[in-house]
Amino acid sequence: MTFISYAQNSEDVLLWRALQHVGKGFYIDIGANDPEEHSVTKAFYDAGWHGINVEPMPSYHQVFLRERPRDINLAVACGAEEGSITLFDTPSVNGWASTDRDTAIAHRAEGIAVVETEVPLRTLRSICEEHVRGDIHFLKIDVEGFEGEVLKGMDFQRWRPWVLVIEATLPNSRVTAHERWEGLVTPHDYHFAYFDGLNRYYVAGEKRELMQALSVQANVFDEFIFHHLDKAWKRGAASDAAAAEAEHRAAETSAQLGQVLQQLDAALARADDSEQRFRTAANALREAERANQVIQGNADAAEIARRETAEWALQLQKQLADTYASTSWRVTRPLRTLGHYGRLRERWPAVRKVLLKRAHQAARWLASQQAVRKAVLPLMQRFPALGKRLMGTWTTLRDSQAMPLHQPGVPADLIHMPQSARKVLADLQRLRSTSKH
Repeated sequence: MTFISYAQNSEDVLLWRALQHVGKGFYIDIGANDPEEHSVTKAFYDAGWHGINVEPMPSYHQVFLRERPRDINLAVACGAEEGSITLFDTPSVNGWASTDRDTAIAHRAEGIAVVETEVPLRTLRSICEEHVRGDIHFLKIDVEGFEGEVLKGMDFQRWRPWVLVIEATLPNSRVTAHERWEGLVTPHDYHFAYFDGLNRYYVAGEKRELMQALSVQANVFDEFIFHHLDKAWKRGAASDAAAAEAEHRAAETSAQLGQVLQQLDAALARADDSEQRFRTAANALREAERANQVIQGNADAAEIARRETAEWALQLQKQLADTYASTSWRVTRPLRTLGHYGRLRERWPAVRKVLLKRAHQAARWLASQQAVRKAVLPLMQRFPALGKRLMGTWTTLRDSQAMPLHQPGVPADLIHMPQSARKVLADLQRLRSTSKH
C-alpha cells in the first residue's frame, strides 16, 4: 500500500517505517499547528492511531476539534512550569507562532508582523498525568525555539516515548540548535538515531531495535507520495473520470443532437410542405373569395334581374288583365274566333286526308253488311248521278265483299264517311264560309 505523507520533511515516513508494526498506537504532538498541512500525525490518525495534539492558537484548536474527534486536543502551550505565557503569532506565515520572545524579535526584524496573545501554560508532565494510560509510541516537539522549555517540563523516567522527534534548527534557518536542549534527552537513556536536516531522532534504550529503521532518509523503497501529489492525482483521476463522463455525455449529446437535427430537418421539411400547402390553400381561398365575389355579384345581378322580371311579369299580368277587361277585347272576340278557324282551314288538307281514311274504313265495314246493302241500294237508284258514283265504288268494294252505303241527302263523295266526320267537315265548311265574309 502506498503511504501518503503529510509531514513537512517526511518525518511521518521515517516514523511509519519504524512503527508500522505497532498497529494502532499512541502519539503526542507538541506544536501540532494544523491537523493536515505539515502534520506528522495525520497519516497515523488515518491508519487508526490516536493521541494528544497541543496547539495554543485558538483558531487551530477549533480545526483540530472538527478534524480529529478521536484525539485529545489541547489549546495550551507547553513549558517548564504551569501558568500562562505570551504567544507570539505570525498571521501571515503559518507554523511560525512561538512562545520564544527572541524568535518573535527576529521575525519582526525580517518585517514579519507578530501578534502577542496570552495563552495557558502547562507542563508535558501534567498533560501525561492527565491523559496518558499506556505506551507513547512517539513524541514530536516543534515549538520554534522553545523546545528546551518543553523538555524541562517532561518526566522521562515515568513516561518513556519510544521515539523522540525534535526540531533541531533555529526558526526558518539551517543552523542547528540542538546543543541547547540535547542534554535534557540523552541522560535519560535516549540515543541519537538520525538527523534529517530539520529534526533529530532519538530512540529509547529499551527500543534500540528501532535504530536501524531510522538510520537513513525517506526514499523510494518506502513507497510513499506526498499528499499534495496524491490529491493532484486524485483530482487528475477525477478530472479524467469527469472528462470521460463528459466525453460520454458529449457523445450522447452529439447523438441526441444528431437526432434533434434530423427531427429539425424533418420539421423543416414538414414546415416547407405546410407552407406550400398554406400557400396553395391561401391561393385557393383567394380564388374562392374572388369566385364568391363573382357569385355574389351574379347573385346580386340575378336578384336584380329576378326583381325586374317579376316587376315586368306583374306589369304584363296587369296589362293582360286590363286587356281582358277592355271593351275592345270583348268586341273583337268574334274576329279572334274567325282567326282560329282560319288557322284550322290552313290545316284542312291534312285533316281531310285523315277524315277520308276513316270514312273509307267505315264504308268498307257498311258494305260488308248484307242488311245495309239491301236497304241502301233502292234509295240510290232514285239519284242517278250519285248512283253512278256509288256503282263505281260498289264495283271496287265488290272485290273486297263490301257494299257502299247510300244515305239520302249525303253527297256521293261523303257517303263513305261516318256521321261524326261529316259533322266535323260541315263545321269546317261553315267556318270557312264565315271567314270569307
